[in-house]
Amino acid sequence: MPANLTPQYQKAEEEYRRAQTPDEQVRCLEEMLKLIPKHKGTEKLQADLKTRLKEARGAAEHEAKSPKKVGKSYRYPRQGAGQVVLLGGPNAGKSRILAELTHATPEVAPYPFTTREPLPGMMAWEDVAVQLIDTPPITDSHFEPYLTSIVRSADLALLAFDGSSDDAPDQTIDVLKQFASRKTELAAQSGFADEDFSTVRIQTRLVVTRADDPGRDDRLAYFQEAMPHDFPVDKVEFDRAETRDALRRAVYDALRVIRIYTKRPGRPAELDSPYTIPLGGTVDDLAIRVHREMAEQLKFAKVWGTSARDGQSVGRDHALADKDVVELHW
Repeated sequence: MPANLTPQYQKAEEEYRRAQTPDEQVRCLEEMLKLIPKHKGTEKLQADLKTRLKEARGAAEHEAKSPKKVGKSYRYPRQGAGQVVLLGGPNAGKSRILAELTHATPEVAPYPFTTREPLPGMMAWEDVAVQLIDTPPITDSHFEPYLTSIVRSADLALLAFDGSSDDAPDQTIDVLKQFASRKTELAAQSGFADEDFSTVRIQTRLVVTRADDPGRDDRLAYFQEAMPHDFPVDKVEFDRAETRDALRRAVYDALRVIRIYTKRPGRPAELDSPYTIPLGGTVDDLAIRVHREMAEQLKFAKVWGTSARDGQSVGRDHALADKDVVELHW
């Protein structure tokens, strides 16, 4: 029997995939159990959710009782319009991508393993920012354990591929295999595997660096033949601004979010720092982003923009459009 999962459940499931702490996982799992259709087709999934909820509650309790850890933490709270993780083999160009698209200053050098730990930076795109996280290189024999959790909760992965290197195809295959062995699939779309709730798929784009090299297409063809994939491909030559700008736009578009501006009654709209919500998101999604308790008390909203007549009163299920201005009433 098919599960026939509702859009509300699927939204809660996506929030669970992106959860970064046990407390967040508990909240998401409780919501998923509340929303999941109760019939024979979901019995196995319900049992799996209950098991995961028990484990998450145990982890949350253990974390609350444990003394604060001293030292480095590789948990990065999501900032901006989305969280994007940079992956690749040695000298694939990850750090150069971070340096070119953000104000971060990673060490960029022609020798391998220059990046020794994750480094975040914020990429500007029009009036929003996107969080990029550079990571240490991955090989068939080297994989930092914390990378799995960083990648599984990210909104997007950029898989760097050096278009000028004959080693790039095999090195990139090693990256894919390392994650696959940890039940993490770099794929065209994010979500849980249909038949295995423990396997997570992460939306990935293949970023070909040093893309003007004449042997680029042959190396890409070899990679595609050896490891068939359906990743979108972005070709970047760092010395050409138009390719950097195109990558910037592609990253933002891949996040599939819209910008929403807010205003208070009787005051002008705040047009300098929009909230971002998923494409197709509603007034309720916006209210949750502003403040979860506000969302619970929300009565209605007024909307100016393409999704409604200027100043029209709408309910919490009203779908918003990019650059709408919303006034929340609770």
